[in-house]
Amino acid sequence: MSIRKLIFWIHLIAGLVAGLVIFIMSFTGVVLAFEKEIVAWVDREALRAKPPSPFAERLSLDELIARVSATNTGGQPASVVVQDDPGAAVAVSIGGRTLYADPYTAETRTAGAARTRAFMSSMRLWHRYVAMSGESRTTGKMIAGACNFAFLGLAITGLYIWWPRKWNWRALKPSVWFVGSKGKARDWNWHNVIGLWSAPVLIVLTATALPISYSWVTGLISRLDDTQAPVPEAAPRASTPAPGTERANIQTLLAAVQHEIPDWKQITLRLDGGAGGRGGGRGGSPAGGPRFGNASEPAAKRQTASRGVSPITATVREHGSWPRTSNTTLSLNPFTGSTLGREGYADLTPSRQVRAWTRFLHTGEALGPAGQFFAGLASLAGCFLVWTGFALSWRRFFRKRSRPVAAVVYVREVEVQDAVEVPSSGPKSSGN
Repeated sequence: MSIRKLIFWIHLIAGLVAGLVIFIMSFTGVVLAFEKEIVAWVDREALRAKPPSPFAERLSLDELIARVSATNTGGQPASVVVQDDPGAAVAVSIGGRTLYADPYTAETRTAGAARTRAFMSSMRLWHRYVAMSGESRTTGKMIAGACNFAFLGLAITGLYIWWPRKWNWRALKPSVWFVGSKGKARDWNWHNVIGLWSAPVLIVLTATALPISYSWVTGLISRLDDTQAPVPEAAPRASTPAPGTERANIQTLLAAVQHEIPDWKQITLRLDGGAGGRGGGRGGSPAGGPRFGNASEPAAKRQTASRGVSPITATVREHGSWPRTSNTTLSLNPFTGSTLGREGYADLTPSRQVRAWTRFLHTGEALGPAGQFFAGLASLAGCFLVWTGFALSWRRFFRKRSRPVAAVVYVREVEVQDAVEVPSSGPKSSGN
């Protein structure tokens, strides 16, 4: 048996074994490629805000959060998201919920796309775990990972099987473009053409899913880091303020971030910093905050505060950032708003940079709307590849052959599959 035939049979058997799960992952991948855009469109009423008058001014963040906290119980606000868009609502996380506040009136709305979000959650469950949940989720992840690995092998071996021995238009046409044919000839033509044009994208999509499925792949990526590199420095901390010092208000912190990164597009402020020696915050209003060194505090807390206070962190997405999905993280002094530390994509280790790419190349988001479109289109192509592959296998193993029909015979099929013999005379193939 030749190498080409051996690879063909491996390709065929792997497709039959993993085909159903590949179809499920491909179908759900079409939807998930545009998950964020679909949810945002359905939820557009909650995410948008309209000024009550042409000259209306936005509320300060402190006043906005104070009003939101007054009308929504459940704890102190944990984070706030501001966008460089006058018509965008401000997202406030409070009590485990995300509320969208009108920056002009402080009117709050909750996400209204409940059914859409539930549908997307179901699609993710099928895509990642083959609809298995609970204790079976590990098994589902293993099955999905193995079939994704098989899909990567199918894309690579498919390119090898397709590779022509003779580079002329007569031999290439049925493999590179659709021709008018029926039955087996149509399935063979579609399988080759769709597989050829989608294979490069499918290889990227399946390869970037491997770190999600297998820890050993993540371990290989981690080896990109220099083993002799110095141990990363501890997270920056602010020095303990004088007794009675109050935290800077949120508007001051926002202004500090905007000054540090003028080309900001979206800013997420996490309001849980400022506690002595720990990452979690303490009570106090958003505008004020806890005082350190107060005589009423227990001695243990005063000793913890003496080791410094944790910063406020701000995650910033910039206009024109590259990679498109990269963020810059700022650590701010919660009392003065000064910058204690800054980390962007260039500051990440090589392994973290690779992982920053793989996560969003898998969905196409790393390359923007065009990348998402091609990721969705390639996923749709995967559905057709499974269908045509099963159809060809059915005809190969179960359907009785009558007389040879030249319309279903191509020179390359004879070379690869040895399915039928080309008759010496008869009607010519539409691909010839």
